[in-house]
Amino acid sequence: MKLKNLFNTPKNFELNEYLVLIYRLFIMMVLYGLCRVLFYSLNLRQFPDTSFLDLPLLIIGGINFDLTAILYLNLLFLLLSLVPHPWKHTSGFQAIIKYVFYIFNSIGLAFNCIDIIYYRFIFKRTTASVFSILKNEDNMGALWVQFFIDYWYILALFIGLIWLMIRLDSFIKSKPTVYIVKWKYYPTSVLYLLLAGGLIILGIRGGVTNVKPIGMADGAKYTSSPNELAIVLNTPFCIIRTIGKTKLKRQNFFKDQKELEELFNPVKHYTHNSNFQKKNVVIIILESFNKEYIGALNQNNTNPNYQGYTPFLDSLIKESLVFTNTYANGIKSVDALPAISASIPVFETAFVVSEYSSNNINGLPSILTKEGYSTAFFHGSHNGSMRFDAFAYKVGFQKYYGKDEYNNNDDYDGQWGIFDEPFLDYFGKETSKLKEPFLSSVFTLSSHHPFTIPKKHKGEFPKGPSPFHETIGYVDYSLSLFFKYASQQSWYQNTLFVLVADHSTAPLVDAYKNDKDAFAIPLLFFTPDGSLKGTNNKVAQQADIMPTILDYLGYSKPFIAFGNNLLSNKKSFSVNFKNNNYQLTTDSIFMRYDGKEIHSAYNYIEDPGLTRNIRDKKSIAQEKNYLFAFIQQYNNRMIDNELAIK
Repeated sequence: MKLKNLFNTPKNFELNEYLVLIYRLFIMMVLYGLCRVLFYSLNLRQFPDTSFLDLPLLIIGGINFDLTAILYLNLLFLLLSLVPHPWKHTSGFQAIIKYVFYIFNSIGLAFNCIDIIYYRFIFKRTTASVFSILKNEDNMGALWVQFFIDYWYILALFIGLIWLMIRLDSFIKSKPTVYIVKWKYYPTSVLYLLLAGGLIILGIRGGVTNVKPIGMADGAKYTSSPNELAIVLNTPFCIIRTIGKTKLKRQNFFKDQKELEELFNPVKHYTHNSNFQKKNVVIIILESFNKEYIGALNQNNTNPNYQGYTPFLDSLIKESLVFTNTYANGIKSVDALPAISASIPVFETAFVVSEYSSNNINGLPSILTKEGYSTAFFHGSHNGSMRFDAFAYKVGFQKYYGKDEYNNNDDYDGQWGIFDEPFLDYFGKETSKLKEPFLSSVFTLSSHHPFTIPKKHKGEFPKGPSPFHETIGYVDYSLSLFFKYASQQSWYQNTLFVLVADHSTAPLVDAYKNDKDAFAIPLLFFTPDGSLKGTNNKVAQQADIMPTILDYLGYSKPFIAFGNNLLSNKKSFSVNFKNNNYQLTTDSIFMRYDGKEIHSAYNYIEDPGLTRNIRDKKSIAQEKNYLFAFIQQYNNRMIDNELAIK
């Protein structure tokens, strides 16, 4: 029996072959939208803050992700449909095209249907890692049978969607394009193929304006709560985007959960005698600010005349609580935002482009929003750069301000975005418009290759041995103007300012040319009321910022953080990843772990040159266990989507 007869299709009508191609893709867009409605409708309990009135906007937000997935799954179908040869119009070849369309799109619909149920167990869309998990199961046949018994209605939905796909497709029949002059067929068909190829590439990337192909984290731009990301995305997209991505391995260094948590527990819960103080919080993330650029962090008894390039920061440090042994958690700008705003460090793959980017997280903005804060994030680059806008929304910032919102190309540096001086002025003025209390954060950009500063400031700042130094001086000057403006605002006295670098760059000073100190960056907490002040030599990292801020404010609810509270007396550490090695720095030990064994360990207090490897010494057993506990908690919670208190 023919498939057409099985589904009792009506008599079809003919359309131009290219219109049929578009019509078939449109069918799948409609069905993916329907899958999104079904996904939400059958999981209402999982989305308590989302109503049916929110669904239209979420469906619109999902269009790009649906189109990308559909184009990927239909690449073979598209190629067969566009091949420039007359025999593609024969009945046999048209049958092949039709069944290729049915088979590949049935696979996509199947994944969407299965995830309606599977989401309830993992609280995110399924990614490519599911295949590596399932390949170790010997009883998959029995498991699938039981799945369809328990959730028979999912099988019914899938069959219904397949029926609808075939039914809608059967309304039309492809009609070849007729050319009066036959020789025009081949060049015209090739032209259509090239044009369609360009449009397909744009569709797969997610549009013309995207600097990089869209990823899962980009869905956060269309949501009002982290849970809604699963509604905006679709499962085929998440699987396709994570194929070949580095996956974390589940670790089992410690089988005793109590022992594991005693060594390292990311669940933080601070107790306070006083009420939560709703101070404003301003976080300034400085692009590529090495510790070595800042004179106040390098002047000591052995080098009292050290010259830096940041006179304003030097003066601010004297009035702040500064942590002199702070290290970046990553090596790229894209690594910094998760570490700073959500206390999630990065290892092999940047969190925002990893398969775990759709995990639920409890970021500082989302936590403070629940406490009545207004929140906003600023970055003067092109919207979409580094996916900062997508992650800002995911982590809970209510508003995002980029180059598009600034809307004045007169201040464009010609490469990255808006010069820091005018953009920090914009940041200050827009922050003043926020309702208090607020969390406002800005990521600077001028101290980046090609090291451009406005023409009016040429020659004003020390150049130093690197062109980098002049831009460091310019950014420092821009900061001084921002603080001058802020000090005149009514919110200034009730504000905690945090200044930190996103990462370091290749060091020029010999003291920083090693794997530990190459990550050294500034970190300071400034309060105009003087409540935080002094110098602290304990080890710190970017991931410590969120728990430290929450403790300072008196937050007393539990949350997840992989960093430390720097205001406590407990032991602190920093972690980062370089050359396929985990790196741990404690108050005296610097250790590398390559995933199989401790590669090297040094007591950098006694051996600042890191020349005497003590990896076999019993004295480093505590640090070794500490690092293993951290990796186990990080990997397993990332895999299990346990990065937030539910």
